[in-house]
Amino acid sequence: MRSPSHDLRDNAVVTTAPSEVEESDVDERVLADVPWVTVVWNDPVNLMSYVAYVFRTYFGYSEAKADKLMMAVHEEGRAAVSNGSREAMERDVQAMHSYGLWATLQKADAS
Repeated sequence: MRSPSHDLRDNAVVTTAPSEVEESDVDERVLADVPWVTVVWNDPVNLMSYVAYVFRTYFGYSEAKADKLMMAVHEEGRAAVSNGSREAMERDVQAMHSYGLWATLQKADAS
């Protein structure tokens, strides 16, 4: 039986194990770095159509998904628009700032 190989990505060890390893054997430490989200906040400056345009352009979301997220920003004051590693979310926040949107990153809810 060959031993698992290890790779370093986003400061987490990702284990590639043989196919006979069950899913319950996944190292929980690998998952610990993933739950970050980019949050876009409502602002008095940007038009709703522009916010939806940014979501379609930058994230590649469909018109329906971009409109749904835009409405969440407008009606609820904020929306989590992407999730992933902290580094990826920092890039997304910076991108949202470059489009003129108010955005932050935070740990995802544990629910």
